[in-house]
Amino acid sequence: MAFSPKRCLIVGPSWVGDMVMAQSLFMALKERFPDLQIDVLAPAWSKSILAAMPEVHTAIEMPLQHGELALGKRYQLGKDLRANAYDWAIVLPRSLKAALVPFWANIPVRTGYKGEMRYWLLNDIRPLDKSVLTMTVQRFVALGLPADTNLPPDIQPPHLVVAHASATVLTSPVLALCPGAEYGGAKRWPADYFAAVAKYYIAQGGKVILLGSAKDALVTAQIANTVNLPAACQDLAGKTSIREVLELLAQADQVVSNDSGLMHVAAAVGTPVIAVYGSSDPMYTPPLSDKAQIVYLGLECSPCFKRECPLGHLDCLQKITPEQVIARLGAPP
Repeated sequence: MAFSPKRCLIVGPSWVGDMVMAQSLFMALKERFPDLQIDVLAPAWSKSILAAMPEVHTAIEMPLQHGELALGKRYQLGKDLRANAYDWAIVLPRSLKAALVPFWANIPVRTGYKGEMRYWLLNDIRPLDKSVLTMTVQRFVALGLPADTNLPPDIQPPHLVVAHASATVLTSPVLALCPGAEYGGAKRWPADYFAAVAKYYIAQGGKVILLGSAKDALVTAQIANTVNLPAACQDLAGKTSIREVLELLAQADQVVSNDSGLMHVAAAVGTPVIAVYGSSDPMYTPPLSDKAQIVYLGLECSPCFKRECPLGHLDCLQKITPEQVIARLGAPP
């Protein structure tokens, strides 16, 4: 009998960018099984992102912190989810603990890649050939296809549907700068370079907003202080919800961002984005948009994928000048 699932539980990733890219999997699933109900087990912060994905039926909050084992809580959650009668689970993280809830939920088909000795938790275990599936988004989408599919899958880029429900309305032209990167300093273009871009844009008659989480407030404050034009450069880091950030990025005319979750959000809401890459690889996690431009030097020492520069010079980012980004940015519309 052909596999024809009705209800699928996706165990989602723990990073903003990965959650955005997971939408390509959800799109592929709905194309393959149009009537499939897709629920996503994910951190609480992701609910606003998942609400912008029409393919998702329900976002189920994972009541644990990233990395927390809490076997008792996971067992209880799996037991509670048995009532939903899922017939398929797809586990995107490769950790053992990520596969526990679908197992305890008694979901009959549990799909995921090999990893962390979880053979007894998954029964549709896929090998991961990184030479074929070179991109994170390809690896996600491939889990929704038959196991004997050996070629890189066709990818529908993420497309977040943002409803402008808040009172936050931007008057054009606006450039959004996203100078944070939770992964580490080796992904952060220098703050004074961002400030130089902001000054250029403002001099051309535009306005600038600085976006990020509370963890990014130090660097956004540095940029705002360097620009020293409060009316034209507004620091919103740590002062907005994820839903509000989605709305702001969707309204912005252009975005300049490090390789970060907000870069993927900006691409997915359809705003032109200039993505600055340092220690990471733009071939592995690119912004999935035809409106995106990538600035990457491809030095001999990069990509190293380190959180901090192991050589101490951060040439991969220091040698990307503000002028190189400004040349791609152009004047405000």
